Amino acid sequence: MADLVKAIQNFFEKQAFGVCAVLGEKMGIASSSIRLFFIYASFLTFGSPIIIYLSIAFILNMRSHIRKRSTIWDY
Repeated sequence: MADLVKAIQNFFEKQAFGVCAVLGEKMGIASSSIRLFFIYASFLTFGSPIIIYLSIAFILNMRSHIRKRSTIWDY
C-alpha cells in the first residue's frame, strides 16, 4: 500500500510541475507540508495561492530551459 501511495505521489508531483518539491528542497521543509499550506491557503483566500503556484511553475520551467544552453567550453 505504501508503494502505491508513493507512486501516486510521484506521478502527481511530476504532473504538477514539481513546485512543492523544489520549494521543499530549497527551504529544507517537507514537500507535503508545503502542499498542505497551498491547499489550506487556497481555501482561506479563495484561490489566490493558485496564481502564485502557477507563476512559480512558470519560472521553474523557464529556468530549466535557460540552463540547457551549452557554452564553448562544453566541447
